[in-house]
Amino acid sequence: MPNLRHKNRRLTLASLVLLTAGLCLGQWHVRGRLSSPTTALVLGGDAKREEFAAQFATEHPDLDVWISSGANPEYSTWVFQESQVPLERLHLDYRAVDTVTNFTTLVDDFERLGIESVYLITSDYHMRRANTIAAIVLGSRGIHYKPLPVASERPPEPWLRSLRDGGRSILWVFTGKTGSELAQLSSRLPTLP
Repeated sequence: MPNLRHKNRRLTLASLVLLTAGLCLGQWHVRGRLSSPTTALVLGGDAKREEFAAQFATEHPDLDVWISSGANPEYSTWVFQESQVPLERLHLDYRAVDTVTNFTTLVDDFERLGIESVYLITSDYHMRRANTIAAIVLGSRGIHYKPLPVASERPPEPWLRSLRDGGRSILWVFTGKTGSELAQLSSRLPTLP
């Protein structure tokens, strides 16, 4: 038992060191020169985020909007049509299954398209975790971001979620896996009686 406890402490310490290094590098990168974003990345999870993005897009007519696993396509399209935002500026992507994969499923597309700077749109209570992930995942591809929080009535998420997903983001940078695959695999395993 003492050996296991010692091993867990080393693993925890190593994880914290990696997470801290990743965050420092990501924050350094974010603080670099920020060109005017040409794209808005909207994290799904609350229709108010898409409504905010549609309004923001009307004020920024050269801005493309990417929604990652947001509301159903019909609603998203309707919101942007109602705001009179041309639909060719709207990009819907439903590959993400969680906040980390909101970033990891799109970052290579952004890099391929030459997108160097994005607005990050999510709820204010969710922004700390989104910032952590963005600093690591977007920063790993040299993409800058500017947070645009959407006001809500909810308190900020616990730090533990930011730490967990920061660790998953670092895992993705080094392995191409976020750990969500492990959760999906474990849900398919038969349970023991």
